[in-house]
Amino acid sequence: MRILKMDEVDSSVVEDIRNGRVFVYPTDTIYGIGCNALLDDAVKKVFCAKKRDESMALSVIAPSFEWIEKYCDVDMDVVGKYLPGPYTLIVRKKDAGFLNLVSAGKGTLGVRIIEHPIMKHFEVAGVPFVTTSVNVSGDAPVCDVSKISDEIMRFVDVVIDEGVIEGRASTLIDLSEGAERVVGR
Repeated sequence: MRILKMDEVDSSVVEDIRNGRVFVYPTDTIYGIGCNALLDDAVKKVFCAKKRDESMALSVIAPSFEWIEKYCDVDMDVVGKYLPGPYTLIVRKKDAGFLNLVSAGKGTLGVRIIEHPIMKHFEVAGVPFVTTSVNVSGDAPVCDVSKISDEIMRFVDVVIDEGVIEGRASTLIDLSEGAERVVGR
C-alpha cells in the first residue's frame, strides 16, 4: 500500500486510477474510498471493503461536466447550480445498463464533481471514479485516515492523507424526476 500526503500526489496517481487501484482520498466533505467505476473487479473490492450489499448503489465522481452531459439525462444548468461542491446529484442515466454494478442495476446514478485539489487527477484520468464514505456500511464516516479500520485498509492500494478533515457527508439531491429534491446525506 502506498501512503501519500496531498502534496506528494503526482501523475502516477492517474495511472493508478485508470488501472483500478482502490483509493482512500480526501474530498470537499469527508474521506472517501473508491476506484475506477468502469472496472467491475475494482468496484467489487469497494463493496467488500465496506461490507456493503451490491443492491445498494454507489456514486461516482464525474471527470467533467461534459462526461455528465454525455452519460446522464439531466438539465446541465441545474447541475451547474450544485457542482462542483458538497453535493451528490441523483440523475437518470442515458443508458440504463451503463455502470450497472455501481448503480445497483437502477436507471439512476449519483454523480459528484468535488471542489478539492484531488479533482484535477480525476479529470486527467478521464474515467468516472467510485465515491463513497470510507467506513463499514452503517458506521460513522471517517475524517482522519488513522481512524480507518484494518478491515477496510486490507482492500486499499493507495491512501492520500490530508490530515483531519472537518466535514460531513455530501447532501443528496434527487434530480431524476425533473424536480430538485433533497433526499439526505
